[in-house]
Amino acid sequence: MGFTDHDGDLTFDAVVHRARSGLEPSEAEAELGFAVASLDVAGVLHSAGLTEADITRGLYDGANVETWLVDWSEPDNRQRLDVMVIGEITRGDVGFVAELRSAAHRFDEERGRLFTSRCGADLGDARCRWPVVPVAAVVSSSSGPAHLMALGLGAHAAGRFTGGKLAFKTGPNAGHAVEIRRHGLDGAVASFDLWLDMPHPVGVGDGFELTPGCDKSFATCRGTFGNGVNFQGFPHMPGTDYLLQVVEPGAPKRLDGGSLFR
Repeated sequence: MGFTDHDGDLTFDAVVHRARSGLEPSEAEAELGFAVASLDVAGVLHSAGLTEADITRGLYDGANVETWLVDWSEPDNRQRLDVMVIGEITRGDVGFVAELRSAAHRFDEERGRLFTSRCGADLGDARCRWPVVPVAAVVSSSSGPAHLMALGLGAHAAGRFTGGKLAFKTGPNAGHAVEIRRHGLDGAVASFDLWLDMPHPVGVGDGFELTPGCDKSFATCRGTFGNGVNFQGFPHMPGTDYLLQVVEPGAPKRLDGGSLFR
């Protein structure tokens, strides 16, 4: 997709850069060294191709944005000024503001494995290896874009899907997935509070699939999923409260660096 602040469309590299895009960039900041340069772009949601549904679905998360200086009378005479990445997107009623970050933001991302007491894997991935089988259900009622209820899930205890994912398969929200904030159960009726509003109204009869949630603790991994052997954390790592303990006369020798379970 291409956009321009010129008063007419410009075409190069087989991309038509629309003049009537409704995009307005802010003042750009350039930093030396490893500081992250930033730029904001404000736009209007309309038929040029930027839709609220695509932004909500995360279609542009992490997308590259190239900035060009172009001679409008001879588009082949141009120079690429910068390549940035879309960061946080803030949506309003009829518009949005997208943060553009320089490539230096990669240095702020966590890389490699972290040594923590909680699991570093995601439920069902190659490191976890727990077989995730989605549970199919149908919306029985809804009281808003982030709250719905379903029947036929009484076999799953309340909280089973808290922190998991709800993905719509049919209806106007088909293809959208969101994390579940709370899973409740009242008799045969299961209720779900979602972290984000759906872009379209949720209707009775809309089909969706559920995947369980995991709080990444060793107790849940072993007790709920029976997968303790594949736990990808360090549950016996001493926490800050242990490190701040004071050795007192006559106290058990638990602060000598040895095993906590001997």
